[in-house]
Amino acid sequence: MGEVVLAFVCALVGWSATAALVARCYQSPCVHMVVWTVSAASAALALSVAFFGVMLDFSPLTFRVFQIGVGLLGPLMLGWGAVEYALASPRIRFGTRLVVTTLTVVPLVILATDRLRGQYGDSYPAMSQHYDLIPATALGLVHTFVVAAFLGCGATVALRARERPRFARHQGTVLGLAGTAAVVEVLVSRVQLGILDQLLLLAAAACLWTAVTLALRPPRERRTRRRGGRRAPADDAETAGGDPDETAEAYDEQEGAVWGKRRRRSAEEDREPQEDHDGPPPPAGGNARMRGIITIYTLAEGRGDTFDDYADELVEEVARREADTLLFTCHTVGNAPSQRITYAIYRDELAVEEHEQQPHVVEFARQTSGCVVATNVIELSLAGGSATENLPGLLMPR
Repeated sequence: MGEVVLAFVCALVGWSATAALVARCYQSPCVHMVVWTVSAASAALALSVAFFGVMLDFSPLTFRVFQIGVGLLGPLMLGWGAVEYALASPRIRFGTRLVVTTLTVVPLVILATDRLRGQYGDSYPAMSQHYDLIPATALGLVHTFVVAAFLGCGATVALRARERPRFARHQGTVLGLAGTAAVVEVLVSRVQLGILDQLLLLAAAACLWTAVTLALRPPRERRTRRRGGRRAPADDAETAGGDPDETAEAYDEQEGAVWGKRRRRSAEEDREPQEDHDGPPPPAGGNARMRGIITIYTLAEGRGDTFDDYADELVEEVARREADTLLFTCHTVGNAPSQRITYAIYRDELAVEEHEQQPHVVEFARQTSGCVVATNVIELSLAGGSATENLPGLLMPR
């Protein structure tokens, strides 16, 4: 009775995940989303017939539908979706579609019509128990293609890690989850594991759902910066996401230690007696106390994209965390692709000290140590200037 209930839960979860993926696919239509939704629907159909097989024993019909859903279409669509998701080459995608069409039509006919052997029970049947050599070979070719597709996509993403580490890590996570779902489905179709088969298929549905959710939230890329002076804006700039930061509690403790210095100094200044001054009052707005710093980085060859990724994270953290950093920007140099320039304006000298002690600034220095071969720092004291009122908001939205 317990296996019947679990089989029903598996079928319910499968169709729920499919419905959710259909909704996501409708909101963000793209090839890999459609293909992965088809994979989820195939697995859900197989789980539905498996429920009746567990309750009433499997039959030739339920066995065929189960193997077509879990052994053929499920992993095959996952592998195809991985190629569409990770590889941008039109030739590779077109070739993959031809291969997938062949591996869908031919094995589907074989699995649906080839004769079966053996007795059926109430456990998820393995293909070797009822299929002969030809259908087993057809499924073997499909599973080989799936493994090759994920390995090829993984290798391609690994090669991108040097130039685009954030995006490569994100794609690697998505492919890892989708690949886990595919491996689980292949394992269930080939090996009879009893009640463990049902639990594994639940895990596969969870992996696929998580992979799709992450795929819809790629890390934020630069909107206008040109890497090396030539790169166009990233396609997925509109979507937030990216690598997780340190835990909020740890960060707040470090940040509190830094900003506590300003609070203590402010309190000391408030307690100091005010002295009379005969000279002229200080300039309005306190501009004389502002400090500016220009930092010129000379980068190692081929490390510009990596530095840019870390610089983007730093700019975001400064904008979010440092109220007394009035302006903080990072620039590329059109005629010097190996140089980057940061320009910052701080409220006062203490703001400079606090900025240098911030956890994200320390982490940026550590992360970019392998990218930078030389650094030149120019300290400025603000003597005068002019800017539009909305310039800080455009450069550093808070």
